[in-house]
Amino acid sequence: MPAHFLEAKVVILGSQSVGKTSLVIRYVQKTFSPNCPSTIGASFMATKLVVDGYKIRLQIWDTAGQDRFRPMAPMYYRGATAAILVYDITSSKSFAEIDSWIKELRRTTSDDIVLQIVGNKRDLDHLREVYAEDADAYGKKQLGVDHMLYEVSAKDDEDVDEMFTHVTRKILEKAQEIERRKRNNPNGTVQLDADHDKTQMNNRACCTG
Repeated sequence: MPAHFLEAKVVILGSQSVGKTSLVIRYVQKTFSPNCPSTIGASFMATKLVVDGYKIRLQIWDTAGQDRFRPMAPMYYRGATAAILVYDITSSKSFAEIDSWIKELRRTTSDDIVLQIVGNKRDLDHLREVYAEDADAYGKKQLGVDHMLYEVSAKDDEDVDEMFTHVTRKILEKAQEIERRKRNNPNGTVQLDADHDKTQMNNRACCTG
C-alpha cells in the first residue's frame, strides 16, 4: 500500500427500491432526485476523501436490485474491499433479504471484505417496519459486536457522509491489518486494493437505480 494512499472498491447491494442509487448520488454528487429509474446491471461512481491522514479513492458500484439481475451480482462484488448492504426501514422484506446477501458474500468473497448494514429512508419513520434495535442486534450477531448499524436518509441527507466515512475507516483498518500480516508472512500474497478487478463497463452513473 503506497504511503498514505488507498484505492478501494465498494459495492452497494440490496433489494429493489431500497434507495441504493439515491444513497450513492447523495454521497458523491450531494443531490437527491425522487424519480431515479431502476438500475440496469450496475452503475459506477468514484470519489476521493481523506480519513485519518490517508487519501482514499472509493470506486462505488451501485448494483441493480431486481431479481433478474441477481445472477450478475458476483461480476460486480468480485474483488470488493467493502459491501454496503442496504434495506428500507419501511420494508421488513428488504431487511430479511440482507441475510441472503451476507451468506452469499461469505461463501464467495474474501474473509477480509468489510460488511456494513444500512437502513435507508429514515425520513419515513412513521411507516417503519424494521426497528433499529432489532437491526442492530442482527448486525452484531452476524457481523460481530463491533458492527455499528447506520440508519440514514438519502432524501434528507441524514448520516450519509458519516456512514461512508465509517465504512472507509473500516477499510483503512483492514488494509493496515493485511499489511501487518504481509510483513509477518513475506512469502504470502496480499491484495490491498481492488483496482486490478475493475469490470469493463462504461455505464457510469447518472440517476440509475
